[in-house]
Amino acid sequence: MKFSPDTSAPDSGLTRVRVHLYGAVQGVGFRPFVFRLAEALGLSGWVLNANSGLTVEVEGPAPRTQEFLARLESEKPGPAVVLGREVTHLAPAGFRGFEIRASGEGEEKTAGVLPDLATCAGCLGELSDPAGRRYRYPFTNCTLCGPRYTIVTGIPYDRPNTTMRGFTLCEDCRREYTDPADRRFHAQPNACPRCGPRLNMPVEEAARALERGRILALKGIGGFQLLADARSGQAVGLLRERKRREEKPFALMMPSLEVARRYCRISPEEEAALTCPAAPIVLLRPSGAPGIAPEVARGSPYLGVMLPYSPLHHLLLEAFPHPVVATSGNLSDEPIAIGNEEAAARLSGLADVFLTHDRPIARPADDSVVRVSRGRETVLRRARGYAPLAVR
Repeated sequence: MKFSPDTSAPDSGLTRVRVHLYGAVQGVGFRPFVFRLAEALGLSGWVLNANSGLTVEVEGPAPRTQEFLARLESEKPGPAVVLGREVTHLAPAGFRGFEIRASGEGEEKTAGVLPDLATCAGCLGELSDPAGRRYRYPFTNCTLCGPRYTIVTGIPYDRPNTTMRGFTLCEDCRREYTDPADRRFHAQPNACPRCGPRLNMPVEEAARALERGRILALKGIGGFQLLADARSGQAVGLLRERKRREEKPFALMMPSLEVARRYCRISPEEEAALTCPAAPIVLLRPSGAPGIAPEVARGSPYLGVMLPYSPLHHLLLEAFPHPVVATSGNLSDEPIAIGNEEAAARLSGLADVFLTHDRPIARPADDSVVRVSRGRETVLRRARGYAPLAVR
């Protein structure tokens, strides 16, 4: 539903305005954004995550509250999706300062949940910074990126309502989590090597297995994936045989956009789809360059290509800088495995090596598939990166 703002506010004097935003507005840094905007405009009041979205009250001179309303959506955090808003003008309450309040309770739980988002530039920088405390940490994230839909277990979107509830924040992570000026303020999956999830083996060991032609089961964002060296017809053929997938093309994960350009013709619109926060599989025309085993596409005129979208993928394809087949961790027509014990039981005949971790997955999410035609993007499979946002 869509709500129009109330325009009956007085032209001058002290005013109090309540705004409620509907949509996917939690877990994206909206509250610290509101805090900073209110502070910059000299407004008092509060903001909180409500069960149906986000609620703000600001109080101050009328021109400034009106500027706040104008900038609230025009300058909102990029990943946020606002589907509607209600604005109510109230009598001044005499607020002192601006605060971020605890999440609301006792109302119907209808707030939207964001999709899982590809690793942002800031977190990638930390991942490769030897001086940083998250150097090469495969679960680095912030309010602009990381898992959302696949870890949330309830609304409001707060850490106790996610699969991260079993990981107690260390002192440094808690400082980030509670600082409105930090981009990790209330980033629910926030973690570091001291307090967060851990892998069962070094990434380099998994990369060596791929180099030897082995099939790797990797626990990704929305479930297990089966990976194989896309240059090796033998490895890809073995994966086809084990997965019982005779003809359907396999998707590829390229180490970088530059490598993808080597094997595919990529338009500006296709590049935008590949590099967007949803990071879907994009159907691309092959360039004709040798190197991808024919067993990958099996006669299809397209290559389905995606880029690394989690820190773990980035680290693995840094250690093994070649195209890999990346397909769902299941036998054909079966659901994706999401738990470690489940994967060990169901994928033992498919994979040779298992790269797992101890962060639980709440629900499976396959990779989305997109095609660009005549400059327009069409989502062929709506999953990770898009779901559960509404189709508008």
